[in-house]
Amino acid sequence: MQINGNGAYLKIENLWKYFGNFLALEDITLEIEEGELICFLGPSGCGKTTLLRAIAGLNLQSQGTITQGGRDISKLPPSERDFGIVFQSYALFPNLTIEKNVAYGLENTGRSKSEIAARVSELLSLVGLSEQSKKYPAQLSGGQQQRIALARAIATNPGLLLLDEPLSALDAKVRVHLRHEIKELQRKLGVTTVMVTHDQEEALAMADRIVVMNQGVIEQVGSPTEIYRDPQSLFVADFIGEMNQIPATAVSKDQVRLGSGVMDCTPHGFGDGEQIIAAIRPNDVIPHGDSAHSLGRDDIVETEANAIDVKVGEMEFLGSFWRCRLSHEVFGANDLFADFSINAVRRLDLQEGSNMLIELPKARLMAFARTEQYA
Repeated sequence: MQINGNGAYLKIENLWKYFGNFLALEDITLEIEEGELICFLGPSGCGKTTLLRAIAGLNLQSQGTITQGGRDISKLPPSERDFGIVFQSYALFPNLTIEKNVAYGLENTGRSKSEIAARVSELLSLVGLSEQSKKYPAQLSGGQQQRIALARAIATNPGLLLLDEPLSALDAKVRVHLRHEIKELQRKLGVTTVMVTHDQEEALAMADRIVVMNQGVIEQVGSPTEIYRDPQSLFVADFIGEMNQIPATAVSKDQVRLGSGVMDCTPHGFGDGEQIIAAIRPNDVIPHGDSAHSLGRDDIVETEANAIDVKVGEMEFLGSFWRCRLSHEVFGANDLFADFSINAVRRLDLQEGSNMLIELPKARLMAFARTEQYA
């Protein structure tokens, strides 16, 4: 998959990587603009870390080229590439103080001791840890250690910042807080950043663009909104967020058959009668209560064909919303999950065992090719 851009800072062209007979990366072509924060996102073993390590020169590609700032770095060792890197493990020197950890990469740059001290002071202030300069890594929390690792990575003003699952070792609250700090720091510095993560929420919150990877190939590249709202494959739809998958049959370019009923959906390229998967996110299901039809109020439903009378099964309270299991013959063996707000549940007096009318809006009902799961 190729992403076109003008004046891209980092270009990866036709990159392949083999480990013996195992193909880890297959024909990767990607362009990253200067100042972007890009997330490589995918499940374990999809190739995202291998691609990051190829950019860093830690695992040279089997074929293909990598260009940074107009300079071909494809065969250069890591020491001759212009990047800073932060690993999941932080990799701080336990026997050095915080200020000496940050200064480590500056000591062979020809700067004077006073210049190095000033730069270290500036960096510690930038990450909000000036008062911790004389401490050792073991005396800091995980979040503080990660900030020090970031400060050390950007000490030499690299053109590229590489982050290899930098937050995965932290607990949930610290992770949420630190991801905002990293994004703010990246914007302030304007450094082109590539981050590897398997956490979809992390990628959606931080990235300018997300590169979704699967089995060594790029499935889709786009903004967080594009990836979430307009997935281009069933893998992306299922991996990013929650997604209902319903066995269906294509009827026309913008209709699908679920059970005995035909529903309007987003345009697709499947032929009439082709076996497909209809998909919709739980939060896109619209609740209309149990009395809309009986009161002659079908006009409240955007497309009457997309309205279904369902039975409410298990209801799970998840803090800001209720996740409800809905049953109807059109869903086949799998029930439909819908996320309803607390206010909607209260207003409609929804309870387990009650009946209600829902709408699957045309703009959010998508069609994808069937996978082996439904073959």
